Amino acid sequence: MSLLIATWIKFFFLFAPFFVLSMFLALTRGESSASRKQVANKAIISSAAIAIVLLFFGGSLFSILGITLDSFKIGSGVLLFLSALSLVRDGTRNHAVGMPSEERDDISVVPLAVPTIIGPATIGTILVYGAELQGWDLILGLMGLLLALGTLALILYSGSLIEKMLGRTGLNVLSKITGLILAAMAAQIFMSGVMGFLQPVTSSVTG
Repeated sequence: MSLLIATWIKFFFLFAPFFVLSMFLALTRGESSASRKQVANKAIISSAAIAIVLLFFGGSLFSILGITLDSFKIGSGVLLFLSALSLVRDGTRNHAVGMPSEERDDISVVPLAVPTIIGPATIGTILVYGAELQGWDLILGLMGLLLALGTLALILYSGSLIEKMLGRTGLNVLSKITGLILAAMAAQIFMSGVMGFLQPVTSSVTG
């Protein structure tokens, strides 16, 4: 149960919910509540489908490409840190900072699901978690991921109310706090990869 809660919290912050909410409100400005809910549903379902594929096939992808998990941890840790730094500095993710320049018939998949919810840093981190978790832990990880997306859906459904309560400034502050938490997660993933590389060296020295 503790793994489920921990995974849920990690994925919740990984999806940067308050930044996603800001983008969602901007992209659906002037639309009806029913239309907004439909956009939110499609975005969450699309994000869930992408995240589940990444979670279950991350290990296989590493094997095919000949990439070690430790090296990928270092790369994804760097990407996640850059995304976190962008959130702390500007309140936005560095890969999704602007509105689409042209009118779109459906913004739920692009740019809302990808790259706002599932961006490069998120993809890398999900791949790492998918490769680390095995057996029952992987099922708990999946449940935590789905719970996080369900929580994000509730936030999007209540977007107008949250915006009235917190205002743009409040959402921006929460995005920056999310960035700080993501920075800590990025450091942990990065150092885990570094320690994995150093393990043979330290073992030979101590041996």
